[in-house]
Amino acid sequence: MNSLLKRSVAFFIVSILMFLNTVFVLADESTDLGLTSKSYILMEESTGEVLIESNSNEKLPPASVTKVMTLLLIFEAIDSGKISYDDMVTVSSHAASMGGSQVFLEEGETQTVKDMIKCISIASANDASVAMAEHIGGSEEGFVQMMNNRAKELGMNDTNFVNACGLDVDGHVTSAKDIAIMSRELMKNFPEIKEYTTTWQDTIIHKTRKGESEFGLTNTNKLIKQYSKATGLKTGSTSKALYCLSGTAENENIKLIAVVMGAPDPKTRFNEVVKLFDYGFANYGIENAGKKGDVVAEIPVYKGSERTITGKTSEDVNILVKKGEGAKIETKTELLPSVTAPVLEGDKLGEIIYIADGKEKARCDILAVKSIEKIKLGQMMERLISIWCK
Repeated sequence: MNSLLKRSVAFFIVSILMFLNTVFVLADESTDLGLTSKSYILMEESTGEVLIESNSNEKLPPASVTKVMTLLLIFEAIDSGKISYDDMVTVSSHAASMGGSQVFLEEGETQTVKDMIKCISIASANDASVAMAEHIGGSEEGFVQMMNNRAKELGMNDTNFVNACGLDVDGHVTSAKDIAIMSRELMKNFPEIKEYTTTWQDTIIHKTRKGESEFGLTNTNKLIKQYSKATGLKTGSTSKALYCLSGTAENENIKLIAVVMGAPDPKTRFNEVVKLFDYGFANYGIENAGKKGDVVAEIPVYKGSERTITGKTSEDVNILVKKGEGAKIETKTELLPSVTAPVLEGDKLGEIIYIADGKEKARCDILAVKSIEKIKLGQMMERLISIWCK
């Protein structure tokens, strides 16, 4: 066989191998779960990594899944001290006039913030959502502006809210990816929401001019009954949006967020979220790469009462790994060359980067473990003398 023929055969074999490799890579990257919803996404909560998605940036009406942002702003207002669970909320005529899913609040009726959260989380109540929007934002319009501002802060680039409850109106849109982002923010920062989102049935007491009456609440999220790992979160359906769901579930050390939008019927939206969960739990796991408070660095302090400052990690760091493919985790630090006293406990000294299989997976702030004062004249003299006498 001459050299030209040998080169031709070798080129042909290499080409075939490259083609097969491409086919296998594409097959791995385009996992088809046979879902029929208009768009969907599966995200891991602690890392925010997307495991599978389709049309996840398509702008669609979200129906009552809107209330994920409403609840996020409610819990942030509680956390900041702006409101409390025991505050009494007075229902306006506007809030009482909401149609769709509701708990039939009457104008002038009062309910606690806690009971309003129950109504929103369990029964998807439009009237309670608008009453809370007015309580926090002064008006529904003011609250909607807060919703849109928060969406921008979170990088929800496909979102524009027009109301606080999700009733169909032109221009009220978001995407599956944006819903996953705000769902992650709510579940990660306020896990106490699960007290409400995992409740199947509860009651409130209507207190009106007609007297008091008990009103039953039943969770609109059937996953709570049908899927043992489910922890929430929010259903939605209108004639324009069709059937939507932001579902959350956890198993061992991994927490998942699955969003479907535009499902053709209620059964499909639940079934397809379960398919996403099953895929995620079967194929992925979490490895802890670092614990909050790990000592990872020491850097010089200029003009400090101590010569160096120790840095510790600011939070736990989790890395998403594919099951059966043990990832080799490495770290790299990016530190300030030095700091000038005074240094306060918690000051940022740099970042630690976590790398798995050559790819950056996470970053974590490195914080000063304690405060260091500026060196005093007497201390400076002692230090100079000790150096001189060496």
